[in-house]
Amino acid sequence: MDAVWREITQGKGVMPDGTSRFTCKGKQIYHFMGTSTFSEYTVVADISVAKIDAAAPLDKVCLLGCGISTGYGAAVNTAKVERGSTCAVFGLGGVGLAVIMGCKIAGASRIIGIDLNKDKYAKAKEFGATECISPQDFKKPIQEVLVEMTDGGVDYSFECIGNVGVMRAALEACHKGWGVSVIVGVAAAGQEISTRPFQLVTGRTWKGTAFGGWKSVDNVPKLVTEYMSKKIKVDEFVTHTLPFDKINEAFELMHTGKSIRTVLKL
Repeated sequence: MDAVWREITQGKGVMPDGTSRFTCKGKQIYHFMGTSTFSEYTVVADISVAKIDAAAPLDKVCLLGCGISTGYGAAVNTAKVERGSTCAVFGLGGVGLAVIMGCKIAGASRIIGIDLNKDKYAKAKEFGATECISPQDFKKPIQEVLVEMTDGGVDYSFECIGNVGVMRAALEACHKGWGVSVIVGVAAAGQEISTRPFQLVTGRTWKGTAFGGWKSVDNVPKLVTEYMSKKIKVDEFVTHTLPFDKINEAFELMHTGKSIRTVLKL
């Protein structure tokens, strides 16, 4: 119950005792996601701290706090991608690339990347995509294209955008009987997903993932070890490094598809 209570208070932006440890000009500032790492010094609950290898470069392993871990874990933990399988990854940003990395490590034989921005294809193939396609190049829905390309549908699909329409397409691109589709992207507040019940009755599975199924205190140190031993990529996700006062420029680079991840220096 203690851990559940801490998660509840974290969602409210306060410490487990219900207080905030930040103020600015006399006004209370709330904690963000139990970490508040945009500050030079922070106070966190014990469940928000993981002890990692002291030799790990913090300007790289900081990425294991969310995106890379989420995408990688979506493939190896949530979907449990099997060797020789066929996968489709919708959205080739940082999270999508991490999914591709996970699918490759799991031994998938075919990994199809889907994105409107063809400038992302080369990087996706570096991470393990075997081919990349754009929905704009076809007259029919992308799920129908994928079903035809894969003789019935993919074994695993991943939505890494946060678009409810794409979430449906990802599910319907899966093979009847055993296809698994994982929602990784976060949709806008209030949006809902839909599909025909027939899509599920015929054996497809629709799943969601939070932090890729990892338990942060136990698994983040292990992920750091995997990075240090070169099992997983991290450096390759960092395309820009900027001072903190250029944070808006970092967001712009991400929104325009010109960066994968930008590390901010405080």
